[in-house]
Amino acid sequence: MRAPPGRPGRQRRVTTTVTAPRAAPPVPAAPLAGRRAVRAGGLLLGLALLAAVVLASIAVGAKAIPLDQVWHGLFGWTGTTDDRIVRELRLPRTVLGVAAGAALGLAGAVMQTLTRNPLADPGLLGVNAGASAAVVTAISVLGVTSFTGYLWFALAGAGVAAVLVNALGGSRAATPVRLALAGTAVNAALFGYVNGLQLTDLGALETMRHWSVGTLAGRRGDLLLTALPFLLAGAVLALAVARPLNAMALGEDTARSLGARLGRTRVLSIVAITLLSGAATAVCGPIGFVGLMIPHAVRAFCGPDTRWLFPYCAVFAPVLLLGSDIVGRVLAPPTEIEVGVVTAFCGGLVFIHLVRRRKVAQL
Repeated sequence: MRAPPGRPGRQRRVTTTVTAPRAAPPVPAAPLAGRRAVRAGGLLLGLALLAAVVLASIAVGAKAIPLDQVWHGLFGWTGTTDDRIVRELRLPRTVLGVAAGAALGLAGAVMQTLTRNPLADPGLLGVNAGASAAVVTAISVLGVTSFTGYLWFALAGAGVAAVLVNALGGSRAATPVRLALAGTAVNAALFGYVNGLQLTDLGALETMRHWSVGTLAGRRGDLLLTALPFLLAGAVLALAVARPLNAMALGEDTARSLGARLGRTRVLSIVAITLLSGAATAVCGPIGFVGLMIPHAVRAFCGPDTRWLFPYCAVFAPVLLLGSDIVGRVLAPPTEIEVGVVTAFCGGLVFIHLVRRRKVAQL
């Protein structure tokens, strides 16, 4: 046999050429800038729509007031009947609707993002029921009658209910279905307690009769001033956790690698939900479905990015709440349908639409 060519004891040198991978083409800045411009334009449109609904809320009612008289009542007070209606009745009601709507919309968006549950809402997950149970306990058992007195009970009840539902749903291992079931159970138990306590105490029943439906009518301006610090603190916390909640939506491991502190983010989010929904419920009563409907509606325009989602919810939720209040005023004159009834009807239809989908995406 012939020996293989080449010198004995030496092996052929095999050279491999390694080509460096081509760098990915840079993402063009124009689409990103265009998307931001569209989102900013949508937010400005929402602010304009909110201003129009605010004017309509002051002008429309059992006694229609022309817009020039509305302007006169706001900036040229002379003490006429229209001026008194504008300043003393409708302006506090409208400002309260803006504050409560923004609070409920923000609370719903934070809750849906935190639990990654598209059906999460302060009403569905027991937060409003916790505030109601605490308020009726304060009125019936402890004899508290002032708003400043039972505001603290509403906040405490909302916080306890939020923690309880989260614990029953599995805490970190919670799924949307388990949270919805836990919220339904807590809701049923707490509202059963509220109804039972009202039936045994006629004084509490009379006090809670209008409050428990959820209304903006007959609320004084000093109530909002008392609750305003809690609403502002909850809004600031909600906006502060927007970025870490974005990271948590990618998964816990990814969020940790991005530097998000998961425990602190969860605690701050629950505190924000408690302050927002507890203070709004203490002032207006339990108004449901606002926090469920608005985040779903605005995601079509701003996407899932919480840095845009939360401001959108804070602007468009008052539009829904004030619009529902206006509808309740004009449907059955001279009486009014409470805003909680109108939002419950609209929200029930939206909820049915969501649960009838073949697949409800987790957030």
